[in-house]
Amino acid sequence: MSSGQGGALKSLKIIYLLAGGALLVLVLTEVDLVAVAAEAVTVGWGMVVLLGLYFAAFVIDSFTWQMALTAVPLNARWLYRTWKVRMVGEVFNSVLPAAGMGGEPVKAALLKRYYGIGYKQGTTSIILGKTINMVALVIFLSIGFFLMAGSGLPTAYKSVAAAGLASFIAGTFLFFAVQRFKLTSVAGSWLSRWPFAHRIDDVLHHIHDMDGRLVQFYTHHKGRFAGAVALALVNWLVGIAEIYYTMVFLDHPISWNDAWIIEAAIQLVRAGTFFIPASIGAQEGAFLLVYGAMTGSPGLGVTVAVVRRFREILWLLWGAVLGTLFSFRPIHDESR
Repeated sequence: MSSGQGGALKSLKIIYLLAGGALLVLVLTEVDLVAVAAEAVTVGWGMVVLLGLYFAAFVIDSFTWQMALTAVPLNARWLYRTWKVRMVGEVFNSVLPAAGMGGEPVKAALLKRYYGIGYKQGTTSIILGKTINMVALVIFLSIGFFLMAGSGLPTAYKSVAAAGLASFIAGTFLFFAVQRFKLTSVAGSWLSRWPFAHRIDDVLHHIHDMDGRLVQFYTHHKGRFAGAVALALVNWLVGIAEIYYTMVFLDHPISWNDAWIIEAAIQLVRAGTFFIPASIGAQEGAFLLVYGAMTGSPGLGVTVAVVRRFREILWLLWGAVLGTLFSFRPIHDESR
Protein backbone atom coordinates (compact mmCIF):
# COMPACT_ATOMS: atom_id res chain seq x y z
CA MET A 1 0.00 0.00 0.00
CA SER A 2 1.39 3.41 -0.97
CA SER A 3 1.78 6.22 1.54
CA GLY A 4 -1.02 8.08 -0.24
CA GLN A 5 -3.40 5.14 0.09
CA GLY A 6 -2.42 4.69 3.72
CA GLY A 7 -3.11 8.35 4.41
CA ALA A 8 -6.49 8.18 2.69
CA LEU A 9 -7.44 5.08 4.70
CA LYS A 10 -6.38 6.76 7.91
CA SER A 11 -8.47 9.81 7.04
CA LEU A 12 -11.50 7.62 6.36
CA LYS A 13 -11.06 5.89 9.71
CA ILE A 14 -11.04 9.26 11.46
CA ILE A 15 -14.09 10.47 9.52
CA TYR A 16 -16.07 7.31 10.28
CA LEU A 17 -15.10 7.43 13.94
CA LEU A 18 -16.08 11.09 14.19
CA ALA A 19 -19.40 10.32 12.49
CA GLY A 20 -20.07 7.55 14.99
CA GLY A 21 -19.05 9.77 17.88
CA ALA A 22 -21.35 12.56 16.70
CA LEU A 23 -24.22 10.10 16.41
CA LEU A 24 -23.50 8.80 19.90
CA VAL A 25 -23.56 12.34 21.31
CA LEU A 26 -26.89 12.94 19.56
CA VAL A 27 -28.34 9.78 21.12
CA LEU A 28 -27.11 10.66 24.58
CA THR A 29 -28.71 14.11 24.41
CA GLU A 30 -32.10 12.39 24.02
CA VAL A 31 -32.00 10.65 27.42
CA ASP A 32 -31.36 11.33 31.09
CA LEU A 33 -27.80 10.06 31.48
CA VAL A 34 -27.99 9.93 35.28
CA ALA A 35 -31.11 7.77 35.10
CA VAL A 36 -29.54 5.54 32.45
CA ALA A 37 -26.41 5.01 34.56
CA ALA A 38 -28.44 4.30 37.69
CA GLU A 39 -30.61 1.77 35.88
CA ALA A 40 -27.64 0.05 34.21
CA VAL A 41 -26.09 -0.59 37.63
CA THR A 42 -29.19 -2.53 38.68
CA VAL A 43 -28.09 -5.40 36.40
CA GLY A 44 -25.68 -6.29 39.21
CA TRP A 45 -24.75 -9.98 39.37
CA GLY A 46 -26.77 -10.48 36.21
CA MET A 47 -23.72 -9.26 34.30
CA VAL A 48 -22.07 -12.59 35.12
CA VAL A 49 -24.95 -14.36 33.37
CA LEU A 50 -24.71 -12.04 30.37
CA LEU A 51 -20.97 -12.59 30.11
CA GLY A 52 -21.57 -16.33 30.36
CA LEU A 53 -24.01 -16.17 27.45
CA TYR A 54 -21.54 -14.21 25.36
CA PHE A 55 -18.78 -16.65 26.25
CA ALA A 56 -20.98 -19.53 25.10
CA ALA A 57 -21.72 -17.71 21.85
CA PHE A 58 -18.03 -17.11 21.29
CA VAL A 59 -17.19 -20.76 21.85
CA ILE A 60 -19.91 -21.79 19.39
CA ASP A 61 -18.60 -19.30 16.85
CA SER A 62 -15.04 -20.57 17.33
CA PHE A 63 -16.18 -24.14 16.70
CA THR A 64 -18.03 -22.97 13.59
CA TRP A 65 -14.77 -21.53 12.30
CA GLN A 66 -12.96 -24.74 13.28
CA MET A 67 -15.41 -26.70 11.10
CA ALA A 68 -14.39 -24.52 8.16
CA LEU A 69 -10.71 -25.19 8.91
CA THR A 70 -10.63 -28.68 7.40
CA ALA A 71 -6.88 -29.06 7.95
CA VAL A 72 -7.32 -29.52 11.71
CA PRO A 73 -9.23 -32.10 13.79
CA LEU A 74 -12.49 -31.24 15.53
CA ASN A 75 -11.19 -31.65 19.07
CA ALA A 76 -11.04 -29.55 22.24
CA ARG A 77 -7.37 -28.67 21.75
CA TRP A 78 -8.01 -27.00 18.42
CA LEU A 79 -11.22 -25.42 19.67
CA TYR A 80 -9.17 -23.70 22.37
CA ARG A 81 -6.68 -22.54 19.74
CA THR A 82 -9.31 -21.15 17.37
CA TRP A 83 -11.04 -19.47 20.31
CA LYS A 84 -7.83 -17.68 21.35
CA VAL A 85 -7.02 -16.59 17.80
CA ARG A 86 -10.56 -15.37 17.26
CA MET A 87 -10.50 -13.43 20.54
CA VAL A 88 -7.43 -11.51 19.38
CA GLY A 89 -8.78 -11.00 15.86
CA GLU A 90 -12.06 -9.58 17.15
CA VAL A 91 -10.18 -6.79 18.90
CA PHE A 92 -9.09 -5.54 15.49
CA ASN A 93 -12.48 -6.29 13.91
CA SER A 94 -14.13 -4.05 16.48
CA VAL A 95 -11.87 -1.04 16.03
CA LEU A 96 -11.12 -1.08 12.28
CA PRO A 97 -13.75 0.13 9.76
CA ALA A 98 -13.40 -2.81 7.38
CA ALA A 99 -16.76 -4.60 7.45
CA GLY A 100 -15.68 -6.69 10.39
CA MET A 101 -12.68 -7.92 8.35
CA GLY A 102 -9.93 -5.80 9.86
CA GLY A 103 -8.86 -8.57 12.22
CA GLU A 104 -8.97 -11.39 9.66
CA PRO A 105 -5.36 -10.92 8.45
CA VAL A 106 -4.34 -11.02 12.12
CA LYS A 107 -6.08 -14.37 12.54
CA ALA A 108 -4.36 -15.79 9.46
CA ALA A 109 -0.99 -14.54 10.70
CA LEU A 110 -1.48 -16.07 14.17
CA LEU A 111 -2.51 -19.43 12.69
CA LYS A 112 0.62 -19.43 10.53
CA ARG A 113 3.05 -18.10 13.11
CA TYR A 114 2.02 -20.20 16.10
CA TYR A 115 0.17 -23.23 14.75
CA GLY A 116 1.74 -23.90 11.36
CA ILE A 117 -1.45 -23.39 9.35
CA GLY A 118 -0.52 -21.99 5.94
CA TYR A 119 -1.82 -18.64 4.84
CA LYS A 120 -3.87 -20.22 2.05
CA GLN A 121 -5.56 -22.66 4.42
CA GLY A 122 -6.09 -20.01 7.08
CA THR A 123 -7.44 -17.44 4.64
CA THR A 124 -9.78 -20.00 3.07
CA SER A 125 -11.22 -20.90 6.48
CA ILE A 126 -11.68 -17.22 7.34
CA ILE A 127 -13.61 -16.54 4.13
CA LEU A 128 -15.72 -19.66 4.73
CA GLY A 129 -16.35 -18.67 8.35
CA LYS A 130 -17.50 -15.21 7.30
CA THR A 131 -19.80 -16.70 4.64
CA ILE A 132 -21.27 -19.22 7.09
CA ASN A 133 -22.05 -16.46 9.60
CA MET A 134 -23.65 -14.32 6.91
CA VAL A 135 -25.86 -17.17 5.68
CA ALA A 136 -26.97 -17.92 9.24
CA LEU A 137 -27.61 -14.22 9.83
CA VAL A 138 -29.85 -14.09 6.75
CA ILE A 139 -31.98 -16.86 8.28
CA PHE A 140 -31.99 -15.13 11.67
CA LEU A 141 -32.92 -11.72 10.24
CA SER A 142 -35.60 -13.19 7.98
CA ILE A 143 -37.39 -14.77 10.94
CA GLY A 144 -36.95 -11.55 12.88
CA PHE A 145 -38.51 -9.56 10.04
CA PHE A 146 -41.44 -11.98 9.92
CA LEU A 147 -42.02 -11.33 13.63
CA MET A 148 -41.52 -7.61 13.11
CA ALA A 149 -44.14 -7.54 10.35
CA GLY A 150 -46.76 -8.71 12.84
CA SER A 151 -45.64 -6.36 15.61
CA GLY A 152 -46.82 -2.89 16.49
CA LEU A 153 -43.74 -1.14 15.16
CA PRO A 154 -44.39 1.87 12.90
CA THR A 155 -44.73 1.12 9.19
CA ALA A 156 -41.70 3.29 8.46
CA TYR A 157 -39.53 1.07 10.66
CA LYS A 158 -40.77 -2.05 8.87
CA SER A 159 -40.10 -0.52 5.47
CA VAL A 160 -36.54 0.41 6.39
CA ALA A 161 -36.00 -3.07 7.83
CA ALA A 162 -37.35 -4.68 4.66
CA ALA A 163 -35.01 -2.63 2.47
CA GLY A 164 -32.05 -3.38 4.72
CA LEU A 165 -32.82 -7.09 4.79
CA ALA A 166 -33.21 -7.25 1.01
CA SER A 167 -29.84 -5.55 0.57
CA PHE A 168 -28.15 -7.87 3.03
CA ILE A 169 -29.63 -10.97 1.39
CA ALA A 170 -28.45 -9.76 -2.03
CA GLY A 171 -24.97 -9.05 -0.70
CA THR A 172 -24.74 -12.43 0.99
CA PHE A 173 -25.90 -14.26 -2.13
CA LEU A 174 -23.34 -12.40 -4.24
CA PHE A 175 -20.56 -13.14 -1.72
CA PHE A 176 -21.44 -16.84 -1.80
CA ALA A 177 -21.87 -16.98 -5.58
CA VAL A 178 -18.45 -15.44 -6.17
CA GLN A 179 -16.92 -18.30 -4.19
CA ARG A 180 -19.11 -21.20 -5.30
CA PHE A 181 -18.95 -20.46 -9.02
CA LYS A 182 -15.34 -19.19 -9.14
CA LEU A 183 -16.44 -15.81 -10.47
CA THR A 184 -13.14 -14.21 -9.46
CA SER A 185 -11.20 -16.76 -11.51
CA VAL A 186 -13.56 -16.36 -14.45
CA ALA A 187 -13.21 -12.57 -14.38
CA GLY A 188 -9.45 -12.80 -13.97
CA SER A 189 -9.07 -15.23 -16.86
CA TRP A 190 -11.17 -13.00 -19.11
CA LEU A 191 -9.20 -9.88 -18.23
CA SER A 192 -5.85 -11.63 -18.66
CA ARG A 193 -6.59 -12.04 -22.40
CA TRP A 194 -6.30 -8.30 -22.89
CA PRO A 195 -2.82 -6.85 -23.54
CA PHE A 196 -3.19 -4.14 -20.90
CA ALA A 197 -3.93 -6.76 -18.20
CA HIS A 198 -1.07 -9.20 -18.80
CA ARG A 199 0.18 -8.68 -15.26
CA ILE A 200 -2.88 -10.47 -13.93
CA ASP A 201 -1.17 -13.71 -14.98
CA ASP A 202 1.25 -13.23 -12.09
CA VAL A 203 -1.50 -13.59 -9.51
CA LEU A 204 -4.08 -15.59 -11.43
CA HIS A 205 -2.78 -18.94 -10.22
CA HIS A 206 -3.22 -17.78 -6.61
CA ILE A 207 -6.82 -16.82 -7.38
CA HIS A 208 -7.47 -20.19 -9.01
CA ASP A 209 -6.00 -21.98 -6.00
CA MET A 210 -8.15 -20.05 -3.53
CA ASP A 211 -11.29 -20.56 -5.58
CA GLY A 212 -10.51 -24.26 -5.84
CA ARG A 213 -10.21 -24.56 -2.07
CA LEU A 214 -13.52 -22.79 -1.52
CA VAL A 215 -15.41 -24.87 -4.07
CA GLN A 216 -13.90 -28.06 -2.63
CA PHE A 217 -15.35 -27.21 0.77
CA TYR A 218 -18.80 -26.49 -0.62
CA THR A 219 -18.86 -29.64 -2.75
CA HIS A 220 -16.91 -32.18 -0.64
CA HIS A 221 -17.84 -31.03 2.86
CA LYS A 222 -21.56 -30.37 2.51
CA GLY A 223 -22.23 -31.88 5.94
CA ARG A 224 -19.72 -29.58 7.59
CA PHE A 225 -21.16 -26.58 5.77
CA ALA A 226 -24.73 -27.38 6.85
CA GLY A 227 -23.65 -28.14 10.41
CA ALA A 228 -21.60 -24.94 10.61
CA VAL A 229 -24.55 -22.85 9.40
CA ALA A 230 -26.78 -24.49 12.02
CA LEU A 231 -24.26 -23.74 14.76
CA ALA A 232 -23.84 -20.17 13.54
CA LEU A 233 -27.61 -19.75 13.77
CA VAL A 234 -27.49 -20.97 17.37
CA ASN A 235 -24.84 -18.32 17.98
CA TRP A 236 -27.21 -15.60 16.75
CA LEU A 237 -29.98 -17.04 18.90
CA VAL A 238 -27.83 -16.58 21.99
CA GLY A 239 -28.07 -12.85 21.30
CA ILE A 240 -31.83 -13.11 21.81
CA ALA A 241 -31.25 -14.69 25.22
CA GLU A 242 -28.88 -11.86 26.10
CA ILE A 243 -31.53 -9.24 25.28
CA TYR A 244 -34.23 -11.19 27.12
CA TYR A 245 -32.25 -11.65 30.33
CA THR A 246 -30.88 -8.12 30.25
CA MET A 247 -34.46 -6.92 30.41
CA VAL A 248 -35.23 -9.37 33.21
CA PHE A 249 -32.29 -8.06 35.25
CA LEU A 250 -33.44 -4.49 34.60
CA ASP A 251 -36.88 -5.49 35.90
CA HIS A 252 -38.53 -4.75 32.56
CA PRO A 253 -39.26 -8.23 31.18
CA ILE A 254 -40.29 -8.66 27.56
CA SER A 255 -41.43 -11.62 25.46
CA TRP A 256 -39.03 -13.83 23.52
CA ASN A 257 -40.61 -12.60 20.28
CA ASP A 258 -39.87 -8.99 21.21
CA ALA A 259 -36.31 -9.95 22.16
CA TRP A 260 -35.88 -11.55 18.72
CA ILE A 261 -37.22 -8.44 16.96
CA ILE A 262 -34.90 -6.17 18.94
CA GLU A 263 -31.81 -8.30 18.38
CA ALA A 264 -32.58 -8.66 14.67
CA ALA A 265 -32.97 -4.89 14.33
CA ILE A 266 -29.67 -4.28 16.14
CA GLN A 267 -27.76 -6.80 14.01
CA LEU A 268 -29.23 -5.36 10.82
CA VAL A 269 -28.06 -1.89 11.85
CA ARG A 270 -24.60 -3.22 12.71
CA ALA A 271 -24.38 -4.91 9.32
CA GLY A 272 -25.37 -1.68 7.60
CA THR A 273 -22.90 0.48 9.55
CA PHE A 274 -19.85 -1.77 9.19
CA PHE A 275 -17.74 1.25 8.20
CA ILE A 276 -18.08 2.75 11.70
CA PRO A 277 -15.72 1.10 14.23
CA ALA A 278 -17.84 -1.14 16.49
CA SER A 279 -20.91 0.63 14.99
CA ILE A 280 -20.47 3.18 17.77
CA GLY A 281 -23.39 5.57 17.90
CA ALA A 282 -25.37 3.60 15.31
CA GLN A 283 -25.97 0.69 17.68
CA GLU A 284 -27.02 3.03 20.47
CA GLY A 285 -29.31 4.88 18.08
CA ALA A 286 -30.95 1.61 17.05
CA PHE A 287 -31.55 0.66 20.67
CA LEU A 288 -33.03 4.11 21.33
CA LEU A 289 -35.46 3.96 18.41
CA VAL A 290 -36.52 0.32 18.65
CA TYR A 291 -37.03 0.34 22.41
CA GLY A 292 -38.83 3.67 22.18
CA ALA A 293 -41.23 2.24 19.61
CA MET A 294 -41.75 -1.11 21.36
CA THR A 295 -41.77 -0.14 25.03
CA GLY A 296 -42.37 3.61 24.98
CA SER A 297 -39.11 4.09 26.89
CA PRO A 298 -36.18 5.22 24.69
CA GLY A 299 -34.01 5.62 27.78
CA LEU A 300 -34.42 1.91 28.53
CA GLY A 301 -32.97 1.12 25.12
CA VAL A 302 -29.91 3.24 25.82
CA THR A 303 -29.54 1.47 29.18
CA VAL A 304 -29.45 -1.90 27.41
CA ALA A 305 -26.96 -0.45 24.93
CA VAL A 306 -24.72 0.66 27.81
CA VAL A 307 -24.84 -2.81 29.35
CA ARG A 308 -23.90 -4.38 26.02
CA ARG A 309 -21.06 -1.93 25.47
CA PHE A 310 -19.71 -2.71 28.92
CA ARG A 311 -19.70 -6.40 28.03
CA GLU A 312 -17.95 -5.62 24.73
CA ILE A 313 -15.27 -3.56 26.46
CA LEU A 314 -14.52 -6.37 28.90
CA TRP A 315 -14.28 -8.80 25.99
CA LEU A 316 -11.94 -6.56 24.02
CA LEU A 317 -9.69 -6.19 27.05
CA TRP A 318 -9.60 -9.97 27.42
CA GLY A 319 -8.71 -10.30 23.74
CA ALA A 320 -5.97 -7.69 24.11
CA VAL A 321 -4.48 -9.63 27.02
CA LEU A 322 -4.49 -12.85 24.97
CA GLY A 323 -2.83 -10.97 22.12
CA THR A 324 -0.10 -9.83 24.46
CA LEU A 325 0.43 -13.37 25.74
CA PHE A 326 0.83 -14.61 22.16
CA SER A 327 3.87 -12.38 21.80
CA PHE A 328 5.62 -14.31 24.58
CA ARG A 329 5.06 -17.69 22.95
CA PRO A 330 7.60 -19.48 20.79
CA ILE A 331 6.80 -19.48 17.09
CA HIS A 332 4.99 -22.56 15.72
CA ASP A 333 5.10 -24.41 19.05
CA GLU A 334 2.95 -27.52 18.55
CA SER A 335 3.30 -28.52 22.21
CA ARG A 336 0.69 -25.96 23.24
